[in-house]
Amino acid sequence: MMRSSMVREIEILPRRLGGFLAVPKAAMGVVVFVHGSGSSRFSPRNTSVSHALNRAGLATLLFDLLLPEEAEDRQNVFDIPLLVGRVEESLDWIQAEEAVAHLPVGLFGASTGAAAALMAAARQPDQVSAVVSRGGRPDLAGEALAGVKAPTLLIVGGRDELVIELNRAALTKLRCEKRLDIVPGASHLFEEPGTLDAVVSLASAWFRQFFKKD
Repeated sequence: MMRSSMVREIEILPRRLGGFLAVPKAAMGVVVFVHGSGSSRFSPRNTSVSHALNRAGLATLLFDLLLPEEAEDRQNVFDIPLLVGRVEESLDWIQAEEAVAHLPVGLFGASTGAAAALMAAARQPDQVSAVVSRGGRPDLAGEALAGVKAPTLLIVGGRDELVIELNRAALTKLRCEKRLDIVPGASHLFEEPGTLDAVVSLASAWFRQFFKKD
């Protein structure tokens, strides 16, 4: 079912991190994108997924985890604790934002962002209702995996063999409700026809399932 949503540009204080908030009518929850290395709120892939989630009745928050000058230092892109802090800032912002403060929150992580999403979920169990990782590196969350309470879905491309093994290892360390889904024929970035659609279908169903329980 198609749902219209209002998209507006926002800033997450105190660092004034730029973002886009989209809230469809009767949204079931809000999904925060925790993107990977080299990505931003302007990513065509993230934007496409965000719009698809909006059509499924989910609000979305796309925001830049790093300021422009911070992104120039490649070390920051892989600084998981730094990224976790930015995710927590977004969670605080949501709690103070009237349009979405009443909604359950999900985290949608990709690449290194998946580790940051899982670590933030472990640190903020009362704020995060569900987590989805797309082609992520949940293994980088380390010992924090055992502390994740939110139901977690790991999605990996069938051709992404190394990442499949890393996700399988991470799955054994998660103590929450969990699942690993492998999308046949997909590589790491899910660029093959139909594979990103499969990700959207799996992710939206996961978020909707566990948002209903809140």
